[in-house]
Amino acid sequence: MRQTLLSIGHGYSAQALAARLLPQGWHIIATTRSPEKARKMRAQGMEALIWPGEELPIARASHILTSVAPQATDPVLEDCADMLAQARHLKWVGYLSTVGVYGDHQGGWVDEDTPTTARLARGQARIAAEAAWLSLGEAAGFRVHVFRLAGIYGPGRGPFEKLRAGTAQRVIKPGQYFSRIHSEDIGLALELSIRSDIASRVFNLCDDTPAPPQDVLEHAAGLLGIAPPPEVSFEEADLSPMARSFYSDSKRVRNDRAKRELGWTPLYPDYQSGLAAILKAEG
Repeated sequence: MRQTLLSIGHGYSAQALAARLLPQGWHIIATTRSPEKARKMRAQGMEALIWPGEELPIARASHILTSVAPQATDPVLEDCADMLAQARHLKWVGYLSTVGVYGDHQGGWVDEDTPTTARLARGQARIAAEAAWLSLGEAAGFRVHVFRLAGIYGPGRGPFEKLRAGTAQRVIKPGQYFSRIHSEDIGLALELSIRSDIASRVFNLCDDTPAPPQDVLEHAAGLLGIAPPPEVSFEEADLSPMARSFYSDSKRVRNDRAKRELGWTPLYPDYQSGLAAILKAEG
C-alpha cells in the first residue's frame, strides 16, 4: 500500500520532510491557505488542498504531520477531533512544537524532562496542544511524536538576507542564548521518526551549539566578507513586539534523546557548518 502523508499547514519545516519522501514514492497531501502556494505544491508533485476550507482527508492518510500553531486551542483538533479519534488506521502523527514551552532558564540547559513553564501565552498554548495530541493518540491507538523545534534556519531563511539588505541588528543582551536547527536536520529527524517503532514521545530538535545571537550574526557577516552591523543594546534595539518577546527566554537545549532513540545525527551540528552549507547551496 502506498504511504500517504497528510501535511497540515505545509510550511518551511514540512517541506524538508517532503523533499525526502517524494523521491521514495510517497504520496503527499499538503494543505495551505494560499492558492498560489497550492499551485507550487502541485508542480512539485504533491496533492494540494486549501485549508481551512476543504475537508481534511484523514481517512486517506497513513501518516499525518501538523505544523499548525495553536491559537486559543489547536485548529486541527477543533476541525476534526472526532475523525481523528476514530482514525485507528494511522501509523504516525507528528506535531511540530517549539522549545519555547520550557520558558526562561537564564541560559541553563534543558531537556525533555525539564518542566514546561512557559510564561508567554503562545508557549502555554503550545503546552496545551502537545498534551491534547498525546492524549488523543493514546485514546485512539496511534503514536504521536511531538517535536520541540529550536530556532529554524536554512536556505532562504537565516541571517544572510538581513545582512545583505542592511537591516540586521547585532543585539546585545548579556547571558542570552538561543538554540538553532537547520531545516534539513528537521527533515531527517522526521523521516527517522516515521520509520521507527517508538511509541508516543517528545523530542527536542536542535543542533549541538547554542550561542548568543550576536555571535551567529558576526560569523555570517564574516562569511559574506562584510563588516558586521554595530552592536546595539537590547533595550535600544528596533525590534518588533514578537522579536522582542523571544529575548525574554534564554536557555540551551539538549538533543540527546533524538540522537539516542531515533539514531539521529545532525548534518549541521553547529551554526558554522549550517551557514557555510547555505552559502554553498546559493552558489
